[in-house]
Amino acid sequence: MLKAIAQSTLMDDVYQEDSTTTDFEKFMANLTGKEDSLLVMSGTMGNQIALRSLLTHPPHAILCHHQSHILKSEAGGCSSMSQAHMQPCVPANRQYLTLEDVKRDADTRSNIHIAPTRVISLENTLAGVITPLEEVRQISAFARTNNIKMHLDGARIWEAVAAGAGSLIDYLECFDTAQMCFSKGLAAPIGSIIVGPKKTLEHCRWVRKSIGGGIRQAGIISSAARVAVEENFGKGPNGEGGRLRETHEKAKSIEKMWVGRGGATLRPVETNMVCLDLPYSGITVDEAIRVGREEGIKLFGGRIVVHCQIADEAMIRLERVFDRLLSSKEKRSEVIQEVESVYR
Repeated sequence: MLKAIAQSTLMDDVYQEDSTTTDFEKFMANLTGKEDSLLVMSGTMGNQIALRSLLTHPPHAILCHHQSHILKSEAGGCSSMSQAHMQPCVPANRQYLTLEDVKRDADTRSNIHIAPTRVISLENTLAGVITPLEEVRQISAFARTNNIKMHLDGARIWEAVAAGAGSLIDYLECFDTAQMCFSKGLAAPIGSIIVGPKKTLEHCRWVRKSIGGGIRQAGIISSAARVAVEENFGKGPNGEGGRLRETHEKAKSIEKMWVGRGGATLRPVETNMVCLDLPYSGITVDEAIRVGREEGIKLFGGRIVVHCQIADEAMIRLERVFDRLLSSKEKRSEVIQEVESVYR
């Protein structure tokens, strides 16, 4: 990536003069089967710009998973930027949204007292869990029938594809717009991409400029992002030749290490995330972070995310962390009797 950055063009992308960036945007549009794409600084920026371009006539509402990033972690941007009412949807299966969940909570009535659902936003993966392609197709068909737009927060869609759930083109054809991040599992230093129809992306470029997201010498960003896609995801729409499957194998090894010592997880390990059920084992978040720090491992509570640069030494250190956290079976059983995990 550093070599690509050093060799990138340094022209002005605000005027679409930077060939490194324009070539990369064409590459991403082709990879996803979309008409156009637009480089942005972050996943949050990508989501908010895309949603703003889909929502032009309030009142309107966005239906999304109740734990989705656009609802919980984007500083209320949907309300401030798009004047959108949020419709949190709780999946009955406690993992991913299904067509039945969407039908239950989407509002398609012509009732002037209610903000109608105008966008369904799906996050895939969410907490490492894959929304199956067939489920997405059914939700998309429902949306089309009811004149509802579809947006994908695909910050980690790469992981679903690498796991064999479907190709990028398979998934992206279900959505009007999508945001895909380069700086998470793909390990680029910065950047995300919005993909979608050319007319929508023209409006996205306008919105990007209005919030200060226009980039002059964008080649230093897009050059690294392209290396991240081609080497870490893979050059084809199915992630051929990439490195993400290795991270999924490591995540499954971590799950085995934890469960084998008596721990429990909150959800199945399908990609590169392991969600430890700390309350089940009588462990606090602060305790997990402290023990991890002492063993040279940076933890974020019970949510462990594996990326393609994790060394074997880190796995050995993590094993020591697990040994220390789960060493007292008596303590664990006593705590379970007193405190029932909210996740079980």
